[in-house]
Amino acid sequence: MSVFRAFIALDLSAEVQERLEQVTDELRQSLDGMPIRWVPSENIHLTLKFLGDVSVSNVEVLTKIIAGVAAAHQPFAISVGGMGVFPDKRRPRVIWIGVEGPAELQSVQRNIEVETARIGYQSESRAFKPHLTIGRVSRNAGPRQVRSITNVLEDTKIGFLGVVRIREVHLFRSDLQPSGAVYTRVFSAPLISKE
Repeated sequence: MSVFRAFIALDLSAEVQERLEQVTDELRQSLDGMPIRWVPSENIHLTLKFLGDVSVSNVEVLTKIIAGVAAAHQPFAISVGGMGVFPDKRRPRVIWIGVEGPAELQSVQRNIEVETARIGYQSESRAFKPHLTIGRVSRNAGPRQVRSITNVLEDTKIGFLGVVRIREVHLFRSDLQPSGAVYTRVFSAPLISKE
């Protein structure tokens, strides 16, 4: 049986991706030598649902779910800006840029969560907190490195980076290569306006 790693996500505009690249470049310079894997700007998406391993035979069912959820929602805008870490400042593992969106964003995500759970994909235990991952701190980072990373992040202020008009929901395939993950769009479904 053929299997690949997959996730459901929203794309960003080229303009916002460019700004994210500038922000990441500045942080990379400030945190030079720190054990952080930076996400290339072309790989930054707003993930709605990480599916993990998906069998090729499940793709048709997933595309129907995505199309159905997308058709039930109208296009909306999200704003991008601010920075934070997961799980907290004392133990930064994920460095992210914030996303704010209308109730429509939460609704799309919740509907995808419910529908994918029905066909056997594990539900996320944590509440959905929309964010864009820009870096991952290595688990091997020592206490001194963690303190340095935390200090730089606390001293860095990231303001508003832009607004993105969301018109489609995408299913992406993730292939791990020696150079990092390569994402390929497998399917896209338009959000259908009720106007």
